[in-house]
Amino acid sequence: MMSELLKLLKTYADSDYLPMHMPGHKRCMRGIGDPYKIDFTEIEGLDDLHHAEGILLYAQGRAAKMYQSEETHYLVNGSTAGILSAVAGCTTFGGTLLMARNSHKSVYHGALLKGLRTVYLYPQSMSSLGINGVILPEDVDLALQSNPEIQAVVITSPTYDGVVSNVEEIARIVHSYGVPLIVDEAHGAHFPFSDRFPKDSVSCGADVVIHSLHKTLPALTQSALIHLNGPLVDREKIRKYLAVYQTSSPSYVLMAGIDECMEWVRTHVQAFEDFFEELVKFRAELQKMKSLELLKIPGMDLSRILLSVRHTGIHGTELAAFLREEHHIETEMACGTYVCAITTVMDTKRSLERFRHALFQADSRLCRRTDTENFTDEVIRTKSVYTLLQAEEAKKEPVLLKDACKRISGTFVMLYPPGIPLLAPGEIITEELLFRIRQYMERELEVRGIYMDRIWAVKEENGG
Repeated sequence: MMSELLKLLKTYADSDYLPMHMPGHKRCMRGIGDPYKIDFTEIEGLDDLHHAEGILLYAQGRAAKMYQSEETHYLVNGSTAGILSAVAGCTTFGGTLLMARNSHKSVYHGALLKGLRTVYLYPQSMSSLGINGVILPEDVDLALQSNPEIQAVVITSPTYDGVVSNVEEIARIVHSYGVPLIVDEAHGAHFPFSDRFPKDSVSCGADVVIHSLHKTLPALTQSALIHLNGPLVDREKIRKYLAVYQTSSPSYVLMAGIDECMEWVRTHVQAFEDFFEELVKFRAELQKMKSLELLKIPGMDLSRILLSVRHTGIHGTELAAFLREEHHIETEMACGTYVCAITTVMDTKRSLERFRHALFQADSRLCRRTDTENFTDEVIRTKSVYTLLQAEEAKKEPVLLKDACKRISGTFVMLYPPGIPLLAPGEIITEELLFRIRQYMERELEVRGIYMDRIWAVKEENGG
């Protein structure tokens, strides 16, 4: 007998669905074979991830050389473990963290667990496109000037949409204040392997960089890397937290997958150049669509495919549903105004052609319109009354959304994916936020933190 989950996975794997989403291996990697045969514990000769002295020390050293990093560690609990460890290792309890407001939820969780006060950097507005832009270096400078108690800075580059900030200039500014820069580069693990991609954050001078190998490279889900560089970070402290936030029984299957991924990348340098050539042709073809629009932001990662529906009268979820139902193509994410697809070095010319054909079929059924609804997926500016930890520890009560305006949130509310909080604990719930939440819910997007049209709010002093 086969379990229901395994049966479902095998059935899906045997189907003709085309993955325009992570993991980056696109089900084409064959390196590790039967995972049960290599699923070991820390027996003699296999080393120990938390006290690496043999093969794992060597493997991590090889990964460091490939990323031109001073020190690299394997992560088997995903980038999340790396981000939690970086935030914890670069701050003291109750300290202050400067972070991009469009950070992944794991950055917020790191701040919550250390009781940190958070100062937010808001991405540049790109209201005409409906997405978040870059973090401006001058905003980082101003925030550090205004908050001298800041202990570390966290930004996300590239973003889920492939938007890349000027990490080199941001690192220069942050370092001038004697503060370390942490970059969540989860979606940019492929950057160092072709100069056709944006410059990676290790090369740009960031102190701590986290890469999710599984997002854009041929690696198993949950496998990632953390890179430590420069004199501004307490590496021993970060190593300590890596042992806290990662399992004490790290999977040799995942570690072998990381090592196999690194070996594949090392021996397939030309594959990245060939992929980029096909990508350029693919994007050039998509520019010919009449109603759908391929978004391009200066300096972005071109392997991220953003398909805007802003001039069509439909929602991103409808385009994603068409691709899924009519063409068996699954994209990474659908929002109000666009669909995000992930292409990687493992995508073939044939798969890109199949994707192109489906998009042109969708485009042929749509008419370009100018009277479309004004909608955006940009981060809304918020005001915090409590720290994340204070709000987490406060007494809370469920409140109907219609009654929640001006209350203080007791929970995270986020669209998933990408897992960026619309609202964080301790922030004032505004009518603008409630309107956005309702828009997402009406489009049947997955909004986490709302249940039965209610949100958890910090209980008011008078019980109101």
